[in-house]
Amino acid sequence: MFSTPFVLSFSLLLSLPILFLLAPRFLSPLQQQPQSPVLISPSDEQDDLALFNRASGSAINSINNNNPSRFSHLSTGSNPKRKIAFLFLTNSDLHFSPLWDQFFKGNSHLYNIYVHADPTVNVTRPHGVFEGRFIPAKRTYRASATLISATRRLLATAIIDDPANVFFAVLSQYCVPLHSFRYVYHSLVVSRSFDSSSAETDAELTRLGVRAKYKSFIEILSKSRNLWKRYTARGRFAMMPEVPYDQFRVGSQFFVLTRRHALAVVKDRTLWRKFRSPCYKEDECYPEEHYFPTLLSMTDPNGCTQYTLTRVNWTGTTKGHPYTYGAAEVSPELIHRLRESNHSESYLFQGNANIVVKKSVVHIYIGSFLCGASGAERKLDLQTGNLVWKRHKEVPTTRLDIRMV
Repeated sequence: MFSTPFVLSFSLLLSLPILFLLAPRFLSPLQQQPQSPVLISPSDEQDDLALFNRASGSAINSINNNNPSRFSHLSTGSNPKRKIAFLFLTNSDLHFSPLWDQFFKGNSHLYNIYVHADPTVNVTRPHGVFEGRFIPAKRTYRASATLISATRRLLATAIIDDPANVFFAVLSQYCVPLHSFRYVYHSLVVSRSFDSSSAETDAELTRLGVRAKYKSFIEILSKSRNLWKRYTARGRFAMMPEVPYDQFRVGSQFFVLTRRHALAVVKDRTLWRKFRSPCYKEDECYPEEHYFPTLLSMTDPNGCTQYTLTRVNWTGTTKGHPYTYGAAEVSPELIHRLRESNHSESYLFQGNANIVVKKSVVHIYIGSFLCGASGAERKLDLQTGNLVWKRHKEVPTTRLDIRMV
């Protein structure tokens, strides 16, 4: 009745659906489709929600940033000290811990440290100032909302832990200080002129010797290359109506928040429901660079400086990595240039540092900035920016011999 070619063709057509169903079972992993976008599990979401609710509830007894002299139970003296919370996000060892040990030395009453380390990575927990400062953590992924969650966990933990924490500095394992602790503390907590924009806006208060309301040092940009592509990375209308495009912002993932803004972040539920949605274009979606600037821009733009205190040189960037300074470029003048800011008296931190260890050579890159070399130690005076060579017979490759003078 039917010709043989017709039967064969008809059989082939009938077999196609079966092939589509069974193919994934037989294809090798290399042939499979890329992994689906990262989703935050319901259990992780519930754990975070419980933590954030505790932090929000602690606001009743926390410091009022509009009147920072009001404290709860921290001191019996008439002038208790305000503190800076240093929040470290890491998925590798804290290579610069010796440098931070020297930075914090002698100032334990003025700071707290909190570390969120990816639990799936074998991170060596250093002694010194980082000992006992690791908080319960969840896994983090690049280009996903898990980095937002990790930062919010750090903020919430610091809020609950000590009502004296008035500033919250978000850093990574690759960030290093560009000044001494004394300079950083004075700039954030005491100085009335460090923030150039506030000094102009609050000129009358400054003239009278009154410290204006604390502001958050967070970069907030409304114009940036590929901003539209980043906005639509979850879908053209995925952010609507809560986050219209004209209110979508971008900024550095490193910032310093006031206590009231840290509380605003952990209390937020509305914007989080949008930003936690997975992105389908990884190279166009960096949620941690958008969530915080967008949230604070929408809730309290005048309470933010619109700029960051962490310096990163993106000139000549390669594959998303910052510029690398070579050995010949190292000088006191370079350190001074790294500190220079158009918005404040100085940058306080250098971001995106790398460490390269080769045989007997220890190269310490600060924001890819070379600080050390073979057979010698460079002592960095963070007050003056001077680099001093000190000769050694050898430099161990297993440790970083760094001193602040």
